[in-house]
Amino acid sequence: MRKFLMAASVGILTGAIATTQVAAPLLAQESAKSSNVYEQLDLFGDIFERIRAQYVEEVETKDLIEAAINGMLTSLDPHSSYLSPEDAENMQVQTRGEFGGLGIEVTQEDGFVKVVSPMDGTPADQAGIESGDFITHVDGESLLGLTLNDAVELMRGPIGSEIVITVVREGEAEPFDVSIIRDTIELTAVRSRVERDAVVLRVTTFNDNTYPNLESGLKEQIEALGGMENVSGIVLDLRNNPGGLLTQAIKVSDAFLDKGEIVSTRGRDPQDGERFNATEGDLAGGKPIVVLINGGSASASEIVAGALQDHHRAIVVGTKSFGKGSVQTVMPLRGNGAMRLTTSRYYTPSGRSIQALGVSPDILVQQPPRREETEEEQEIRPGRSEADLRGRLNNDSLSEDEIKQIEEDRARAEEAAKLREEDYQLAYAVDILRGLSVIGGSQQAE
Repeated sequence: MRKFLMAASVGILTGAIATTQVAAPLLAQESAKSSNVYEQLDLFGDIFERIRAQYVEEVETKDLIEAAINGMLTSLDPHSSYLSPEDAENMQVQTRGEFGGLGIEVTQEDGFVKVVSPMDGTPADQAGIESGDFITHVDGESLLGLTLNDAVELMRGPIGSEIVITVVREGEAEPFDVSIIRDTIELTAVRSRVERDAVVLRVTTFNDNTYPNLESGLKEQIEALGGMENVSGIVLDLRNNPGGLLTQAIKVSDAFLDKGEIVSTRGRDPQDGERFNATEGDLAGGKPIVVLINGGSASASEIVAGALQDHHRAIVVGTKSFGKGSVQTVMPLRGNGAMRLTTSRYYTPSGRSIQALGVSPDILVQQPPRREETEEEQEIRPGRSEADLRGRLNNDSLSEDEIKQIEEDRARAEEAAKLREEDYQLAYAVDILRGLSVIGGSQQAE
């Protein structure tokens, strides 16, 4: 019994020693980390005081602190930043769909401002600014070395005032200046129209109005075509759409899905992950869908394109998207400011992250560059056929209805040719829907 107790005591003692030997280094490491943090904070305080006391010009304390906070956040990634009270208010206005400026969504790359996409109908769009352009100067002042917020601040100004930006564009030998008049940006989140027998839904941004606009616009165009049975399909145009609210991206995806996952988000802590699933109901009634994307399609646009692509609900056409697969959470701060912090990545239903990779289209279709026709091209007449020849023989075997059908087919062909000149990618999408509807119709007949 005495031997047992002794053995037990030795075991307990040994365990205590082992525990102490493991825990002591861990406690020492934690203590060292805390010490390093306080040392760094002391260093910051020392530098802060020296700037206040010895800088060549007097500096506002508030500006120094805001600059330090913003520097800390922007060092993390291009999308994290500090929002002053004024910037926080402007962001809330933008999500409501109306604000002042040029009408471009920008990011920062290699020290310069890169255009993610110009917004439809805005001064930047009308001035010919394109996705992928680099803005190097504003009114002759270089943007190199400025934070993204500072660069954006330079581009802001009174409505009606002129700004000259210097643009570097791939394929152009030299930088060039573009003059733009600032204006109030009133975004129509969704524009709808009919191209032949396809409904085109042009989604320009994801704000509070996006899903309501999409739902009402789709309903209006279906009625214009005389009912869903006359609709060949839907083109969801997400080109140059820089994104916006995650909630709206989920609603737009859900509008065309009956079930299944739409998107999932995963943060540093696995417990913080979320999954968003579709609910029953398809606004398109099962009709074919083509999604158009390009290098200016980012964030929320990529969520929608990825969800519909993974569920085989849509054919994705165009060029690879921008590749912004991260989620930013806006956190209110004291003093009415806010912090925009990247808190998670989002994943498509198949589990793929598109961060820095983008969504690859099912069918790659480049958009030909815009150019003015030469005088020689304008003089070239369209091709001629037998029907165009003077003194041609009439086809006596055709009825009036058949002749009318031929004339309607010719008008549609001319309309399609015109659309290809105006927007080749959209024309391609409409042609795909037309082909799918023909196949679907023949299968139903069988």
